[in-house]
Order: sequence, then C-alpha cells, then structure tokens
Amino acid sequence: MPIPEKTSVTSGDIKSETSVLRLIYPQWQGGIVDHWMPDLLPEDASKGYFLGAQLLKMLAPESTAMTAEVPVSLDIRDRAVEKGISARRVIMKQTGAALDIVRENAPEKIVTLGGECSVSVVPFTYLVAKYPDDVAIVWLDAHPDVNLPYDEYKGYHAMALTACLGMGDEEIMRMLPGKVAARNALIVGLRSWDTGMRQRQQELGIKGLSPADVAEDSKAILDWLKTTGVSKVLVHFDLDVLDPAEIIAGVGVEPDGMEIAEAVRVINDIATHYELVGLTVAEFMPRIAIRMKRMLDGLPLLKD
Repeated sequence: MPIPEKTSVTSGDIKSETSVLRLIYPQWQGGIVDHWMPDLLPEDASKGYFLGAQLLKMLAPESTAMTAEVPVSLDIRDRAVEKGISARRVIMKQTGAALDIVRENAPEKIVTLGGECSVSVVPFTYLVAKYPDDVAIVWLDAHPDVNLPYDEYKGYHAMALTACLGMGDEEIMRMLPGKVAARNALIVGLRSWDTGMRQRQQELGIKGLSPADVAEDSKAILDWLKTTGVSKVLVHFDLDVLDPAEIIAGVGVEPDGMEIAEAVRVINDIATHYELVGLTVAEFMPRIAIRMKRMLDGLPLLKD
C-alpha cells in the first residue's frame, strides 16, 4: 500500500494554555521481529506494531488534545536493507511525514502512541530543539536501544535512543530537529543487551537502572534527574520493560521486569517533580488480536 499524501488531523481544545499533540504513529518497519514469534505468520508478526498502535489509540482515555496520525505504508515487500538499516527508504519517508505533522501543529507537549520504539525519535528531537539544554530523557526499556547502522542487527527500533542523541545514519540525522546529550539520558528497567551494547552504553556514559533499582520507589530516578539540572522530561515507555510473568505486551519476554504498577508509579513520580513534555507508549505487540484478525480474515461475508 502506498503512503497517502495527506493525513487527517483533528483538533480538540486548541485554545488551551498548553497545546498537546496526541500523535498516532503506527510505524512497524523498524522492527525485525517475526523470528521471535513463531506462533504468528511472518507478515502478521512484522506488521503487528501497526495494529498495536491502533489499539492503543482506541484504548487511551478520551482527550481534547489535537490528534494526528502519521501515514504508514503497509507494503510488506518494502524491507530492503540500505546503509545498514532495514526499510530505510520508507522509514525516511515516514520520518518526514511525522516531522511535517509536528511542525504544522507546533505543540508544546506530545503524547505518541506507536508503533515500534523509533516512533519516539521525531517527537523527542522536536521537543529537545524546542527546549534546548532543558530536557532529559528517561527511557523505560528492557533493552538499551543504542545500536548503530554498522551493527549486526539492522532494525531501526534498536537505534532509537542513539538517534535521539544525534548518532546514526547521516541523512536521517540531518532531518531531525535536535539532539540530547548522552549525559541527559537514563535507561530504566534495563536487563538485556545485544553483543557489545553494554560496552557502548558505558562508553556513551548513559546510566542504566535495573527493575530492582526502582521496584520500591523512584528515588534513584529522581536523584539522577536532579543532577541534570533540567526542568523538563521526555519519557519513552517500551512495553517490553514489563515483567512477562504479569503481562506479555511486547515482543520481548525477558524475565524479572517491572510490574505495571511500578512503571505507572515511576512515570507519575517524574511528572510530579518535573514538567513532562513528551510521553511515548511503544512496542505493543497484541498477539491475541493479531490471531483474531487472521481468523476473521478467513470467514465468509466479512470481505467485500
């Protein structure tokens, strides 16, 4: 399916003192994930993040915020690896579309519902540019997402945090409005690394906290935020940070993750002490809904 040239934007209370954009960003191309879900057909697994974003849109509380959806291709064939990134061409096109939406609406805050982890890149770099030297990133994720195009894994979602730091494909980096210093990025819930990723995280100086570090309270996060001297925070919430013993919401099923209540408490504690200007919920992989969709696709009278 080609990417539509136009996107639908609806505005809520645009006269409110603080403008908030709810960005629906169902990008799925950044993940190479079908081999981790053999219970699903490869095409269904690959595009599962698209359905996940639509479900998040439906499940999220009603809001008066401006709402826009980034147009995303559903062509499964468009997955060529170029310059070390799978589906680079279509990801660049969708990055441009997302940037156009954000700039047109010029929000002060952005809530992003994705989609794989790279959906944070556009809204976060826009907000970093809007509030220069006054933003920190708290990245809730089982993985560090600090890959680069020359690494073995070519999924752009694993390069999302480094892209926010201004590191990665040169052409994509030139598209992005801003970047945050690595010292102002914190990974929370970290417990799984690809080869070499622990070393890169340490070399970049990005602090990581395990689920155990924040299980009782959010003190370690708030103490770290105090050292940054910022007043505003961006929170990326990858659902694979959650403990699969409680819920399997993402692709990853790394054990000993954060409980839902702990993740919600952490984000609310941050919002209590700092101005939360960006929040992303990403990597929702609704396995049951995907299988139900495949079942419905096979029934008579449901198709034209």
